[in-house]
Amino acid sequence: MKRLTMHSAKILLTLVITLPLASPITLAAPPKPSWRAATPDELAAALPARAPVEKERIETEMRTASGIIDTRGKLIAGVVLITAGYSADGKYSHYFLVQSPITIAGIALPPGSYVIGWQRGDDSLAVAFYDAATGSPRGTATAHRIPTGSRVESFRLWPPNDHAILQIGRFALPYTLGD
Repeated sequence: MKRLTMHSAKILLTLVITLPLASPITLAAPPKPSWRAATPDELAAALPARAPVEKERIETEMRTASGIIDTRGKLIAGVVLITAGYSADGKYSHYFLVQSPITIAGIALPPGSYVIGWQRGDDSLAVAFYDAATGSPRGTATAHRIPTGSRVESFRLWPPNDHAILQIGRFALPYTLGD
C-alpha cells in the first residue's frame, strides 16, 4: 500500500513540476490594440452614404472619408457632410463615427455618432462637437494652424503612431485614445 502511495506522490510531483512548463501562466496585461489608417473599403463599410443628423439624413462625400482602425476592428472615422439645403448648414460640416473612446483636445467622446462644425478665426478654428442624433453639444475646442509645408486636408484623422491629430483644412486638434 505504501508503494502505491509513494508511486502516486511521484506522479503528482512530476505533474506539479512539468505542468507549468507545458503551459506557462503570464500575469502581463494584454497588449494594447495598435491603430492604423483605415482603408477606403473599411471606411465605406462603416460610414453611411446618408448620415443620420437630428431629423435629417444628410449625404456624405465618401472621397473625403478618413479614419483609424485598431487590431480588434474598432473604427474611429469621419467624413464631410454635403449640407446645402439642410437645416444643419452652417452648424455641421462633418459626420464622426466613434467605436472606441477618444478624447479630442480635452473633449471625451464615448462610442457613438457625432457631428462636427467649425468657425474660422484669425489664426485658428473653433471646432464644436455635437451628438448626431439629438444635436446636443458635446464640447468646443480650438484647432491651431499646422506648420507651413503640410498638406491641406478637408478631414483627416491621423494614426496615433504618426501624429495623433484630427486635421481639418490647415488646422489640427490633438487626440488621445481610450481603452
